[in-house]
This record gives sequence, C-alpha cells and structure tokens, in this order.
Amino acid sequence: MKEDLISIECLDEQEIFAILDLTAKVKADRAKYAGALKGKSIGLIFQKPSNRTRVSFEIGMVQLGGHAIYLGPDEIDMGGRESVKDVACVLSRYLDGIVARTYKHDDVRELALYADIPVINGLSDRAHPCQALTDIFTIKEKLGTFSGVTLAYVGDGNNVLNSLMLAAAKVGLNMKIAAPKGYEPSKELAGIARRFAKASGTKLEFLNDPKAAVKGADVIYTDVWVSMGQEKDSKKRLKAFKCFQVNDGLMKAAKRDCLVMHCLPAHRGQEITDSVIDSKSSMVYDQAENRMHTEKAILLQLLG
Repeated sequence: MKEDLISIECLDEQEIFAILDLTAKVKADRAKYAGALKGKSIGLIFQKPSNRTRVSFEIGMVQLGGHAIYLGPDEIDMGGRESVKDVACVLSRYLDGIVARTYKHDDVRELALYADIPVINGLSDRAHPCQALTDIFTIKEKLGTFSGVTLAYVGDGNNVLNSLMLAAAKVGLNMKIAAPKGYEPSKELAGIARRFAKASGTKLEFLNDPKAAVKGADVIYTDVWVSMGQEKDSKKRLKAFKCFQVNDGLMKAAKRDCLVMHCLPAHRGQEITDSVIDSKSSMVYDQAENRMHTEKAILLQLLG
C-alpha cells in the first residue's frame, strides 16, 4: 500500500523522528545518497508561485539521482481544464511521486485518493507539513533536543502554524501561540494539537498577547500577516496585527539567547524587522536550506 504525506496528523511520533534522523544523515553525507533515487521521477503540481518549495524539491531530487518536472497552472490548470481525478490517474502512469502546492487542501486529498503513487503536500490552505518537519529539525539541530525547549509563535493562525503546532505537540516541543482575536488557529486543529500534547506531555498554550508568549522562549517564530489569496483583506489584517511585530522590543521579552525563525518570504517591516531577521539570533537561512535536506529524507522514505 502506498504512503502519502498530506498532513502531520498522518504521522506518529516514531515516523517523525525517523524523518528527522534521516534528514541529519542526508545533510551530513550528500554523496552517500547521490544515486538513491536513480531512475525515479516526481511531478511538481503548483497552483501557487514558489521559491523554496520548487527549488528544494527539484534540486533535492536531482541530488538523489532522480528527475523532477515542474507542472505549473498554465500546464495543467488542475480542477479547471482537467479534473483532479484525471490528473492523478494519468500522472500515476508517468511518475513515481507527486508534490502538490495548492490553494485547497481538498485538492491534495483528492490527488492522494486517486493516485497510485505517493503524494506529498507542498502547501495547502490547511497544512504545510514539509515546512513544519523542517522547522522542528532546525530547532533540534541548533539546540540538540526538544526537552525543555519552548517555541513561541507570534502571528497568524495559518497553515504553517497548523502543521507546526501538531508537530511540536507530537515530539515534546513546548509551544506558546499568540495571535490576535479572530486570527487564532482553527478550533478543530487546536483541539487535535491539545490531544497530541496531552499524550506526549507537551505544554501547549494559546494566547492573544505576544509578550506573554515570548516570555521564557528559546525560539520565536513568525510568518507573514497577509498570505497569498488574502490581499483583499490586507488593510484589515495589518491593523489587527500591528502589535504582533517581531522587533527588538519583543526580543527583549524573551530569553537573552533566543533564536528567530521565519519560513519566508518575509514582509520586512511588517511581521519582522530588518534588525531581527538579519541579526545573529536569526536562523532563517539555515531553516530555508534545511527544506531541501528534509524533503530529500521524505522522498527517500516514500520513493526509496
């Protein structure tokens, strides 16, 4: 039976740690895995523009000895010119795997339902599992452990946060989440995260005060306030989030050696200032690099 990566919910603690361990090995010894996926091919179905997701998967696949083909909206127009089912069934005859970056999470689910090959969620409106796995890998790489570590997320309750809080809850990474009222993560996913946290003994807090969230934090994480597709609400969002900027003042409320993360692209001067993202505390570019290593590990797990 084929396996997919649609959401962090689908992975148990052992599976997550297996990916993290393999990521470390892949990063440490690129040559060892150079031909691991020789003769294999993946298709990148992207409805949204991308920098890190496209390049990291394409180059990661090449470094594993395989091939990746980019299928943008002009090539397929999945759900418009061609149904999701037909795309899944046809590409299953050509490829060994699919990475889908979509607007609707249901499109990724439908691809996985009808495809005979592994489907990886490269981003949807509900989840960003590859980003979350990369993020917790980066934290473990920098701090050596999840035990006793607190991650503070300041900003929008979006797809990145959805996956990140689920991953943190499963691996024992304490997390405090601060979002403006009305912009918190969905009650459904927050409830799921609470159940995972209870089972693992993880401390998980939901707040509306960014200073309270970063107090005692080892890592601060933020993301854009206006994501792709939300531009019409930009004025409303900028007003709601104006007190949630990660700046020098907020950093002073955290631990002295607190680190900073951002999944990029960053809207500098909005959710984060230049002085923070360019500081010695920032591990934003390490985090971006690790996307490729983590995705190589995922590809090896699903296609190898």
